[in-house]
Amino acid sequence: MRIDSLLISRHNDLFLEKHSQSFHFLSRELSDKGIDVESIITKIQQFQVAIPSWALGAGGTRFGRFSMGGEPGDLFQKISDISIINDLTGAAGAVSLHIPWDIPENVSSLTQYARECGITFDAVNSNTFQDQADQALSYKYGSLCHTDIKVREQAIQHNIDVIHYGEALGSKSITVWLSDGSTFPGQINFRQALSRTKESLQEIYRHLPTDWRMFIEYKPYEPQFYSTVIQDWGTSHLLASACGPQAFSLVDLGHHLPNTNIEQIVATLLSLGKLGGFHFNDSKYGDDDLTVGSIKPYQLYLIFLELVSGLADPTVVNPPISYMIDASHNVKDPLEDLMQSIEAILICYAQALLVDFNKLNELRNKNEVVLAQELIQDAYRTDVRTLLREARLRKKASFSPIQCYRDNEIRNQLIKERGISNKAKGL
Repeated sequence: MRIDSLLISRHNDLFLEKHSQSFHFLSRELSDKGIDVESIITKIQQFQVAIPSWALGAGGTRFGRFSMGGEPGDLFQKISDISIINDLTGAAGAVSLHIPWDIPENVSSLTQYARECGITFDAVNSNTFQDQADQALSYKYGSLCHTDIKVREQAIQHNIDVIHYGEALGSKSITVWLSDGSTFPGQINFRQALSRTKESLQEIYRHLPTDWRMFIEYKPYEPQFYSTVIQDWGTSHLLASACGPQAFSLVDLGHHLPNTNIEQIVATLLSLGKLGGFHFNDSKYGDDDLTVGSIKPYQLYLIFLELVSGLADPTVVNPPISYMIDASHNVKDPLEDLMQSIEAILICYAQALLVDFNKLNELRNKNEVVLAQELIQDAYRTDVRTLLREARLRKKASFSPIQCYRDNEIRNQLIKERGISNKAKGL
């Protein structure tokens, strides 16, 4: 379903007078500091983050999932749900498909429906970390790193098939994440496993269209607990470099050991021209996949500092970065949770845009540690939500997406349309 633009407009009217006062006040305050408010609003309007097809149903863990009813039962309904998020936020105009959880069975109808909903297709994601019902060989002991060449060939062919699906949909990239590794010491030969993985990725890369990119994701542990073949950004970068110029590293915020300096990793990959994409989430203990910004918002801000400053640096040569939310909603309405994540992402992005990086570099060069910290913290402490609201209003999106969603009882409408027991596949 799409949300009627008149419904959003009428809901926005309830807040316009108060917003106008707040926006005028903040604009004058920022302008007095030499900040180009209009430029920041334009950049906020242009920022887009993809929604993964597996994120529209009830979240949960390996212990259980708790449905709230009205879940999307097929890919068409998932795209419909993303259009609701996009209508309300103006910042979620793409879907990232996970295959085989969401195999497009009627590509022509699906792409036409997506266009009608204002949704494009972002990166496609392969799955060799699970055995599927019709699968000939098991990935129990690995996929692209497996000792058996037949298993490796099966995994390679799956990735090639995923590329073909993506081509038909108009996607331009594939994300590869492997659970390959070992749970016990002595289980695998580290050097041979890495070598086999490299050769497998190179074979997949040879089937990459000339205008496509491959994103190689890394993770230190889980589901394997002793070793993971692609365990860190360095290994990801090594493999991407071995594949070629169309291969890049992908940073998932939850795929790091506690207290890892992710912003430094981002800066390093940018300087190497190998930062391909982001999967946004948050965590307390590990790969918790919590709502973006719910635990460590300052770290997210510091990451955006590196992104904004790096991408504005003429010496940095890095292709456009792909952004996606990769979160599990657990006990939340997934659409509300995704809108919370979008808000958190845009807040940190807008705060980073407030920073005068020329002045910051001057302070750094003078070793003015205190003043450099004060400068970036002043931007972080600025309430930029008024700028986000103004950006949404100009895009005819919602002033307050979650409140509009609730006031118009969208979840109840979905339950009425789809039923209380409809469940999304995947995960």
